[in-house]
Amino acid sequence: MTDKIEGRTFPKGGALAAGHATAGYLGTTTALAATRANPSQVFFTPDLNDDGLLRVYAKINARIGGKVAIKLHTGEPHGPNIVPREMVKALQQHISNSCLVETNTFYEGKRNTTADHRETLKINGWDFCPVDIMDEDEAVMIPVQGGNHFKEMSVGKHMLNYDSMVVLTHFKGHVMGGFGGSLKNIAIGCADGVIGKKMVHAAPDNVDISKWLTGEPFMENMVESAKATMDHFGNRIVYINVLRNMSVDCDCVGVSAAPTKAHDLGILASTDILAVDQASIDMVYKLPEAELHDLKERIESRQGLRQLSYMKEMKMGRDEYELVTV
Repeated sequence: MTDKIEGRTFPKGGALAAGHATAGYLGTTTALAATRANPSQVFFTPDLNDDGLLRVYAKINARIGGKVAIKLHTGEPHGPNIVPREMVKALQQHISNSCLVETNTFYEGKRNTTADHRETLKINGWDFCPVDIMDEDEAVMIPVQGGNHFKEMSVGKHMLNYDSMVVLTHFKGHVMGGFGGSLKNIAIGCADGVIGKKMVHAAPDNVDISKWLTGEPFMENMVESAKATMDHFGNRIVYINVLRNMSVDCDCVGVSAAPTKAHDLGILASTDILAVDQASIDMVYKLPEAELHDLKERIESRQGLRQLSYMKEMKMGRDEYELVTV
């Protein structure tokens, strides 16, 4: 079932937002990156616990202050793969004047209305601190600087109340994006459920919507949506990817998520959104074939790596990085 907005077609219902990637290992190794001029730093720990999360955060938090939004994908009810509650709690309690932030979904589920969303937050244990549903009081347009597809993007109105943002992401596969990293977390996760998410998912008229949503144009829409949020916060936004329970499915699938085959890898953090998502892909692509196969197929069948190349074209960061273990 489809609907229309501003000459574009978009689907109604279903878990929205994601994509697949292109073939092969694109990885930029630490050794190569270190020889190039000014690679971004990506901090890594294999310790998937409170201490590991706080250690990598300490390496990237120099400009985080004021009122702080922690953008987390809180998931559908009883989702088995979401970032562990105690890890998130440890980070939130460590960051002064912070709270979790989310937006309502576009697809019909248990988070597309504020009332249902708040019930789901309780079910999943996100009740240890305030959770700001940023589009609870509607939305606001913010500019997309240098956008080719959008000149502005609709985001949850409450986002303007924050001075800084910490993007805390469960890195995993995704039914449309191929993979969901920091880019997807803010591209879809900060867009409001009524207007912004429609904008990102809308396809031109006379286009096969099912193919469009798993192809490069959709990835480019996500990138430009994320750029609006990134530009809004400037140097007061940082990114953390948690590489555990990496199903091919997003946390928006909830209990229906496919079983994980890849082993847990650790936590990556950076002030550079492209570098942290590139490093995550590089690390995943080094998995043994039996563990990598399903994730790689999901990423590549959706052209998901276009997220990375288009971020580079939009000058949102560097794909050359130095991996620093902490």
